[in-house]
Amino acid sequence: MDTCYVIGIAGGTAGGKSTFCEQLAKLLECQGLNTAEIHLDDYFKPVDERPVSEAPVSGKEYIDDKMDLKKVYSDIRSYIDSGQCDVIIVEGLLTLWEKNIYEILDLKLYVDCPADERIIRRLKRNMSWGRTFEEISEVYLDLVRYRHNEYVEPTKWKADIIINGTASADKAAVRIGHIVQGELAGGEKIDSNSHLR
Repeated sequence: MDTCYVIGIAGGTAGGKSTFCEQLAKLLECQGLNTAEIHLDDYFKPVDERPVSEAPVSGKEYIDDKMDLKKVYSDIRSYIDSGQCDVIIVEGLLTLWEKNIYEILDLKLYVDCPADERIIRRLKRNMSWGRTFEEISEVYLDLVRYRHNEYVEPTKWKADIIINGTASADKAAVRIGHIVQGELAGGEKIDSNSHLR
């Protein structure tokens, strides 16, 4: 294992990934661990570098939300090589999908939340950014839900632990904190396919 412990958090749009990441980071900092956060949403490519995608049913074209995953991997390696972090938390839709990122993770988490709850959260969030109900729902129904089924949902089964995204993340964060502390202290690796409910 690298001297820096790397945690990956994946899950569907508006499923609670960022919230859980922030709670876990605060908890690990309180435990005396120097923690860095990497959010894949910070790595979207400029609009003029994004491809156009066609919705599978309607055929309507959308500018794709393309991420620079090579840069994400490079930044993770830079954090590790600097030796300045005890823990790195990588959070985003494709954290467990991209092969190079996946292989560098010491602990793989998936925040699982039902689609109906996620779309309501997404509507509230994106409308607070000034987008309309029609804009948000059209993109979700036309493209986002299909991308979720293709790229995000299958990675659930690559996670070491699945976290209940509909419940408070406090208890799960505490349990993950104990796991991280134990593994950094040289304890045994956790079993795969665990669930935190």
